Amino acid sequence: MKYIKLFIIGAIACSIFCQCISNNKSPKYVFFIIGDGMGVNQVLGTQMYIAEKEGKIGRKELSFTSFPQTTIASTYSQYNAVTCSAASGTALACGEKTKNGAIGMDSLLSKPLFSVAQKLRQQGKNVGIVTSVSIDHATPAAFYAHQPHRSMYYDIALDAAKSDFDFFGGAGFLQLQKDTNSVNVLTILQDSNYFIAKGIEEYNRNHEKIVLLQDFEKESLDFAIDRENQDLSLSNLVSSALDFLTKEDNGFFLMIEGGLIDWACHSNDAATVFAEVEDLSNTMNEVLRFYHQHPDETLIILTADHETGGLSLGTGDYQLNLSVLQNQKKSAYKLNEMFNQMAKEKGENICWEDVKTFLEDNFGFWKNVELTKEETNELRNIFEKRFLLHQNTQQQTLYLNGEQLISQSVKILNKKANIGWSSYGHSAGFVPVFAIGLGAEKIQGIMDNTDFYQLLTEN
Repeated sequence: MKYIKLFIIGAIACSIFCQCISNNKSPKYVFFIIGDGMGVNQVLGTQMYIAEKEGKIGRKELSFTSFPQTTIASTYSQYNAVTCSAASGTALACGEKTKNGAIGMDSLLSKPLFSVAQKLRQQGKNVGIVTSVSIDHATPAAFYAHQPHRSMYYDIALDAAKSDFDFFGGAGFLQLQKDTNSVNVLTILQDSNYFIAKGIEEYNRNHEKIVLLQDFEKESLDFAIDRENQDLSLSNLVSSALDFLTKEDNGFFLMIEGGLIDWACHSNDAATVFAEVEDLSNTMNEVLRFYHQHPDETLIILTADHETGGLSLGTGDYQLNLSVLQNQKKSAYKLNEMFNQMAKEKGENICWEDVKTFLEDNFGFWKNVELTKEETNELRNIFEKRFLLHQNTQQQTLYLNGEQLISQSVKILNKKANIGWSSYGHSAGFVPVFAIGLGAEKIQGIMDNTDFYQLLTEN
């Protein structure tokens, strides 16, 4: 009996010891997902918008909002309470605060900072970088580049070629050549053994390294609200990245950025913002399919680099009317293109009825969305300034120089949804954090954006 007891005690101790070892092991597969500009209210607003469309008041779960570990994180940079994407991307990637504008460099611009992706690459893991904007944009660049300013797109692209990362996916590159004497970025990438695939039809995993693009000089993928069936999506890029990174069983690190959330927030375009957050949730289904196949070896962390726009849900009368946003058929970006095309075709013959029909078709005004006399007069006055008095009515935001008729229509629809915005820029608001998988239990308490590097490199 004595020996049986000793055997049982020994077995229990061995089990506990083995479990401790198991609990301390590092994840083989790491996903780091960043919703650019996606504050707490961007997520909550999307949940409530989807619920309202189903006739309910409340929240509809997104693919990531039910993750077991949830908290918030601060985002300030070294010298600014409100960060830019370069400094926040660097903090997330490298674990150190830096000055606004810097990519993968310290706050004095005196030395490079090396990212979690670069560290894991040195340890033998495969590495992928995927974004819905250009590959040389600030957030993805922070994981592979070291430049004093985010606007140095050509030099950032050269750093991508030097990175030896396995997979890049995005819209394209913003600056293929620095000047007429410089070598084209695509040529340099090819010389570094990258295969350049334009679209899914050219994707083929039988290459050493790959860059998958929508177009060579396109700034972003299409917004989810604008996307046609044939258009490349973030989900397509993630699916291809997973296919490519798993062709060798080395484990991997995959950074995924939903970059267009930020662009829509900069334009205060709520309908497009919620569509982008929902699209990121749908993209996460690709990640979760992989996770459920490897639950004991995978870590998923989803957060944001900062909040954009100061989005508020409710403007004082204790209710929301988010479902009215369904009447906006396209993003402000696409609607500007469509409106300018109509104006070009109509020329001097354009009249208020043409504009009114356009707004009715694309915002539901007067047909599904009742406008006050004052709101109608606001729109008509802009029309007269633009087409009868030939005044400049363009409105500039960070990524969009657009027609005031479109921006005012978006404002009217936002107002009817009881949504408010405090600016067209970033805010210092907390951002959400969601995590699941091996090591996710370390996500605890209020975090800072520099904490993720330590967590990811410890695992």
